[in-house]
Amino acid sequence: MAERSILHEASISLVKQLWELLNEEQKVFVSENYQVHHFKKNQIIYKEGEQPDYLLCLVKGKVKIFKEGVGGRGQIVRMVKAPGIFGKRALFAGEEYTTSSICIEESVIITIHKDILMEVLHHNVELSLFFLGSLAKELGFSNNLTVSLTQKHIRGRLAEALLFLRETYGLESDGVTLNIYLSREDLANLSNMTTSNAIRTLSNFATEKVISVDGRKVKILNEEALKRISNLG
Repeated sequence: MAERSILHEASISLVKQLWELLNEEQKVFVSENYQVHHFKKNQIIYKEGEQPDYLLCLVKGKVKIFKEGVGGRGQIVRMVKAPGIFGKRALFAGEEYTTSSICIEESVIITIHKDILMEVLHHNVELSLFFLGSLAKELGFSNNLTVSLTQKHIRGRLAEALLFLRETYGLESDGVTLNIYLSREDLANLSNMTTSNAIRTLSNFATEKVISVDGRKVKILNEEALKRISNLG
């Protein structure tokens, strides 16, 4: 019960704007009908082809959403940080998941069954508009990602991926180290390139003093230069 109480406070802060859109009766209803799940690093949350039954709310940790491509090569289509909500497109569309998701580190996820969510949405226009806006923003991001992955060269794609990680997860206390450690394979999958190309391009960026690399740690030494590379494509 103590853990549930603590995580209830986390769920309230998960999306403060969303919570504030609920009336007192709805807050009680949702609070009495959510579940808490603990996931280990590299544990699958859902797989492509599964039917979604829950809204997924990331309280703690980091999650990547990816799609399997030709020959089993994965393409990362989104990264989720806490607090964040994911898996909602398939849920609202009534379709199977078209992607899979996995925890990058130990994570805590709160789930709300679709029946509970729909019951609230049917009586709350503001909350419905909140999700509509969220889906519209994700569509815009997907459109930009499609253009980037199909039109930019390798250097531009990797630079954009590093800037995306900086925007999503921020920097550590030193002000330069990305607050997420990804494998070279993950960086490649995020940038739509082979792992060998990702390694070579990272090395080139390091030689140019744009970044420095220490294992999975990446430090952005010259953000303006990284933006120029991304813009040039």
